[in-house]
Amino acid sequence: MAKTISINAGSSSLKWQLYNMPQEEVIAKGLIERIGLADGISTVKFNGQTKSETKDIPDHTAAVKILLDDLISMDIIASYDEITGVGHRVVAGGEYFKSSTLVTDQVIQQIEELSMLAPLHNPGAVLGIRAFKELLPDVISIAVFDTAFHTTMPEVAYRYPIANRYYTDYKIRKYGAHGTSHQYVAQEAAKVLEKPLEDLKLITCHIGNGVSVTAVKGGKSVDTSMGLTPLGGTMMGTRSGSIDPGVITYLLECDSNLDTPQKIRKALNRDSGLLGISEKSSDMRDILAGKEEGDEKCRLAYEMYIDRLRKYIAQYFAVLNGADAIVFTAGIGENSSLVRKDIISGMTWFGVDIDPAKNVSGAYGVISTDQARVKTMVIPTDEELVIARDVERFKNPTN
Repeated sequence: MAKTISINAGSSSLKWQLYNMPQEEVIAKGLIERIGLADGISTVKFNGQTKSETKDIPDHTAAVKILLDDLISMDIIASYDEITGVGHRVVAGGEYFKSSTLVTDQVIQQIEELSMLAPLHNPGAVLGIRAFKELLPDVISIAVFDTAFHTTMPEVAYRYPIANRYYTDYKIRKYGAHGTSHQYVAQEAAKVLEKPLEDLKLITCHIGNGVSVTAVKGGKSVDTSMGLTPLGGTMMGTRSGSIDPGVITYLLECDSNLDTPQKIRKALNRDSGLLGISEKSSDMRDILAGKEEGDEKCRLAYEMYIDRLRKYIAQYFAVLNGADAIVFTAGIGENSSLVRKDIISGMTWFGVDIDPAKNVSGAYGVISTDQARVKTMVIPTDEELVIARDVERFKNPTN
């Protein structure tokens, strides 16, 4: 039976999920952490069991070798030959890639060139792609881009109001991210609502450590909160989200510690957001605990986070001229009933509300009352499945 593996590689981690295809049956999943360190961790979940080991994982090739050997040692596969397709999540496709593509040496080079658009993501993706190509050189390998879903945005949405030459010469524009997630939950929301996706206007909210909000009309992205890079948009775990561009020039002038683009990039990508305001953590669970304990910085971080999300959701009601549903997904969006409640409770003018009996841990589908003009929904995302489906499409182009 053909097996496809979906890969989400970061600079020091590699998340994976193995499928029987085309049945879309999840066989096993896992995570390799702390790549490049002596005490790396490899975790495999299979057949109701979880196996976790600490070992030296010097690089991504070693991580992939550990992954593949675990699949064999745990009798998940009999040999590498059972894996007939590998799909890689890549955040930034720029204007090179409008859809998923077959990996070639040129494609790898172009993904690497686009690292400035996703400095926290594309370099790790390249490492993962090269590691799999080294160990499984004859297996079809597909790059699936977060930005591809957003290539349907009209020019009025993706262009910035700066001189034309910055777009024509440097391709500075809004690209967005989390596209596979927004695409998946929009499709699933249509199934739950029992309406054609083509007839729906949805506001999809991917709320995890990274956060993005997308206006989806007829199944297509027409605007999204992330911009040229995944730094734009709403406040996130460690990312600032959108700020006055003047902040950057002001910092360059008044803080001698921020005297290079690299330092500015780190300050806004890694030292801001929930972490920067709370000075405690980028994890929403820690922020909520601190808030409950009376920590004023955690309270402020939480309220800013909710405020920014409300503002982006509200503006997409204008972009879409109304909406049929707001859809929450990803780690915080799926699991925090409090975050969902606090966002929606400040937007009741739009005809949204939440039924407390439905807004619980593990909620799925509609969580609003029957009287709500605009439905509020929770749909767990499945980016790995979207990747596996795209690999299958390349493996069987006539289907």
